[in-house]
Amino acid sequence: MNNSTGTLYIVATPIGHLQDISQRALQVLQQVDLVAAEDTRHSGLLLSHYGIDKKFFALHDHNEQQKADLLVEKLKQGQHIALVSDAGTPLISDPGFHLVRKCRQAGITIVPIPGACAAIVGLCASGIASDRFCFEGFLPAKSKARCDKLKNLAKEDRTLIFYESTHRILACLQDMMNIFGGDRYVVLARELTKTWETLYGDNLANLLNWLQQDPYRTKGEMVLIVEGYQQTEEQAFSNQAIQALQLISEELPLKKAAAIVAQLYGYKKNALYQFGLEHF
Repeated sequence: MNNSTGTLYIVATPIGHLQDISQRALQVLQQVDLVAAEDTRHSGLLLSHYGIDKKFFALHDHNEQQKADLLVEKLKQGQHIALVSDAGTPLISDPGFHLVRKCRQAGITIVPIPGACAAIVGLCASGIASDRFCFEGFLPAKSKARCDKLKNLAKEDRTLIFYESTHRILACLQDMMNIFGGDRYVVLARELTKTWETLYGDNLANLLNWLQQDPYRTKGEMVLIVEGYQQTEEQAFSNQAIQALQLISEELPLKKAAAIVAQLYGYKKNALYQFGLEHF
């Protein structure tokens, strides 16, 4: 850390268990000149636990756009700064975006120090497809806006990841059930890495009922991992293919008609044949 211009370190911190922090993160926090923190009292407890005494700078949602320029000036003067959030990886539903963008525009060196992220921790333990996923953070607080957002996501086939708060979790799941349907599978990951860590998976209707049985189950910090929309083969058939199958089956055996339509439109003939048996 001897460059003439300072470096901004984006340092991931534990989401619960204090031992979930890397040696590299501790080394950086020990060596920087300043720690920009979402809540200086909260981050102060973490640093105190590891015997690190540093000067703090409060950087949160309400002041970031105004204070980011000041931090950029400090970096230009050669100070090295660590950016931390209350828990997990900064910028993931936490402050820091405006500061990082301004630093990049100013040519400041930015070094990410990886670590815990509740969304990824929850996804890994959910048993839901993790090869493609969509992180949506917190849904809107008002039901109308929340439902509008969920409607836009109803046919999203990637796994969906949301953060949700204690006082909105029941209303959120009710809106999800109304829009996604009660059969959509979801895993609730609550208080990850903490003493009362809970991972519970079921369809939306059953999960909502399970939470309502015990108010304690709605307490804490929560991640929702929702299975993506799964289109059935029947839903995938185009209107043209269905019409063709119906017309051809009036002149030929259904199995032959299904084979012809499958070749024309690229569907599986057995699926078309089954569709014809059920609908014609």
